[in-house]
Amino acid sequence: MKDKDKATKPNVQAVVITGLSGSGKSTALKSFEDMGYFCVDNMPVTLLTEFFKLKEKASQGPIKIALVMDVREPDFLEEHKRIFKEINDLGFYLEVLFLDARDEVLVQRFNQTRRKHPLAQKRPLIEGIRKERELLRDLKEQAARLIDTSNLNVHQLRKEIMALYSPRKFLDEMVIHLVSFGFKYGVPAEANLVFDARFLPNPFFVPQLRPHSGLSMEVQTFVLDNTLSQVFVQTLTKMMELLLPAYKKEGKSYLVIAVGCTGGRHRSVAIVEHLKEIFTSMGEEVIVTHRDLELEAP
Repeated sequence: MKDKDKATKPNVQAVVITGLSGSGKSTALKSFEDMGYFCVDNMPVTLLTEFFKLKEKASQGPIKIALVMDVREPDFLEEHKRIFKEINDLGFYLEVLFLDARDEVLVQRFNQTRRKHPLAQKRPLIEGIRKERELLRDLKEQAARLIDTSNLNVHQLRKEIMALYSPRKFLDEMVIHLVSFGFKYGVPAEANLVFDARFLPNPFFVPQLRPHSGLSMEVQTFVLDNTLSQVFVQTLTKMMELLLPAYKKEGKSYLVIAVGCTGGRHRSVAIVEHLKEIFTSMGEEVIVTHRDLELEAP
């Protein structure tokens, strides 16, 4: 990503945090506040355009905003699409972060906290959850970023939010998120592109390398120092040189590229670390997550 004139960047850039009740929106908002964002919970969507104009007028420079908006606000579902478009048409930048979780997890969370679900005042809790999921279906499809919090506690969710957003200087520039993972633990649901590295030489079967991860120089050399691995990386890089400009032209905020091996500790980690160097040298903004690295620790 080449350096751009700050004057050409939207002066107000915002993340709208939305999703299922009980999925962790309050935790997410606190995380954005800790990163220096101006944060607002449950703002009426009809006030959003004027709010952006006022923040731009009052600010001395670029400002980042995080807002929680959801079904608690009566006009949100009917008006959000029109107003979000209006905001972007005015030259501001807005993207949607959608938090989700499985039904049974949400039921457990509401039972533990004894809070009332906003759509379960006169119906069973599970029916309120399912109704909300149905109402938010279109918004979920529009989201720039989806996080399933089913298996995350508040500390893990905070860490995830910080990892995804703290490196971002400008929200309107596309971020490449590289994820290493183990196929034995499932393919990342958020992945846009998935590559299987299980055909590469496996350090797991080399006794002196098995205790180390793909973060170590020894494992990286073993995985990458052969013709098959080099052709794989070169081919993947060529493909991304073709795809990246097209994704940017379409206004994509995140591109999640997942590389998997059996356990997610050796080959996939080494490949992702190498791809990070390549994409960074190309000027791209890169975030790395080694999802299953600690799960496979000896």
